[in-house]
Amino acid sequence: MITLLPGCRIDMHVQPRQNPLSRSDFFSDQRSERPPVYGTVARGQLHEDSYFYTGKVGNNPGDAMPFPVTKEVLERGQERFNIFCAPCHSRVGDGNGFVPSRGFSKMPPSFHIARLQKAPLGYFYDVITEGFGIMPDYASQIPPQDRWDIVAYVRALQLSQNATTADVPPGQAIPSEPLRFREPGTGASLPTVAPDTNSNAEEKK
Repeated sequence: MITLLPGCRIDMHVQPRQNPLSRSDFFSDQRSERPPVYGTVARGQLHEDSYFYTGKVGNNPGDAMPFPVTKEVLERGQERFNIFCAPCHSRVGDGNGFVPSRGFSKMPPSFHIARLQKAPLGYFYDVITEGFGIMPDYASQIPPQDRWDIVAYVRALQLSQNATTADVPPGQAIPSEPLRFREPGTGASLPTVAPDTNSNAEEKK
């Protein structure tokens, strides 16, 4: 045992070091934590697709989605919209949400006014990212992918609230058949939609 002790070195345990955010006399600003080298890009933060991350072409908002709009995109957009946007804008986007009904100082605009119906998609993305007026930005709460999903859903809301019978697919009932619920929900939980059965499908035919 005595012959093995000289081989046990603890140099790595007693090496000079600084505790995180501690004072250091080595640097002129006395900060042990050093800022990143200028131009350093963190992994996953390259953001090569500038349109995806800004919604702009040059300095102007673009009017195209950076990826195909699918059912999954709209469902995700609806979910995020109902969480972050509906409290003020309402679930149909008319600006009569719960927050304004409680005395908010300024009513949000309806998405169905002519100005916002004509607004390019990148405009909505930019407002979510940067905020607008008294609306704060949601850049820290909503990642870029979800912002675009919400934008797609906002456009779907605009189309749904201004649709005509010519826009309805052939064979679609007007109004649509009401949903059937297995459980009504308790207020703390959402209602459970009952699946369509063969008999229901036959009735609809």
